[in-house]
Amino acid sequence: QVQLVESGGGLVHAGGPRRLSCSASGPTPFGPHNMGWFRQAPGKQRDFVAAIGWSSNTYYSDSVKGRFTISRDNAKNTVYLQMNSLKPEDTDVYYCAAVKAAVGWTPRVPGDYDYWGQGTQVTVSS
Repeated sequence: QVQLVESGGGLVHAGGPRRLSCSASGPTPFGPHNMGWFRQAPGKQRDFVAAIGWSSNTYYSDSVKGRFTISRDNAKNTVYLQMNSLKPEDTDVYYCAAVKAAVGWTPRVPGDYDYWGQGTQVTVSS
């Protein structure tokens, strides 16, 4: 069972940066897992933000492309989401997700992930 813990959320002014971290632990600490970030507002669906495969190939939603960067440090069992030029519409709870690397992974689909963190709130003030 992989456990994910997000950190780094908080209040930030529009235009500012923020970095989220997601630490993974479990019987297979990190290893061959694909990782993703999603976000969700109350009462709304969980939306794809970014993902990084085991081979470090990256994927981004159109709304964050060019502003957000996903990366991973396998030695630290951690994945990061560097968020720049934040906008008020980026305000959401951000969730980290993981799935064992396998053929056929669809990074933008929440149902393709087996493990989820508890979420961290990011609030962007205008």
